[in-house]
Amino acid sequence: ATVSEPAQKCCTENIQPFLTSILEELMGPVSSGFTEVRSLFDREVNEIIQDFQKTNDMTKLRENVDQLMNLPFKSVKMEPCYLKVNLLQELLQDLKSRFKVYHIDFVIQRTQNFMQELMENAVYTFEQLFSPSRQADSAKVATTIEKVKLRVLK
Repeated sequence: ATVSEPAQKCCTENIQPFLTSILEELMGPVSSGFTEVRSLFDREVNEIIQDFQKTNDMTKLRENVDQLMNLPFKSVKMEPCYLKVNLLQELLQDLKSRFKVYHIDFVIQRTQNFMQELMENAVYTFEQLFSPSRQADSAKVATTIEKVKLRVLK
C-alpha cells in the first residue's frame, strides 16, 4: 500500500508517455529482421524453382528441399537477418540509461531465436505442403512449388 501509489505515479508520469515512441523505435529493427527472414525464404525457394526448371531432375529437387529444411540452422545464410536486429543494441543503450533497461543482449538473442523459429516453421510448413506433390507430374512441380511458397508466405 505504501509503495503502490508512488510507483503508479512514477509509471504514469515518467514511463507511460514514452511507451509508444519506444515501441515504434524498437519495432524498426525487429520488423526489418523479420522481413529479411521472409525475403531469405522467398529467395531460397525461388532458387529451388529455377534449378528444377533448368534440370527437371526430381532427385536434385529432393536434395534441394532437404537443404531448405536446414536453412534455419545455416548461420551464414541467416546472418543478414540477425544483423538487422543487432541495431537494437544501439537503441537499447539509450533506454538503458533512461529507464534502467538491463539484459540488452538477452532481448536481442530472444529476437534472433524467434527469427530462427519463424524460419523453422516456414520450411517445415513448406515441406509438409509440398511433400504430397513430389510424385506429381514434373511439368506441374514448379507451379506447385510456387503455390506452396506463396501459401507459406501468406
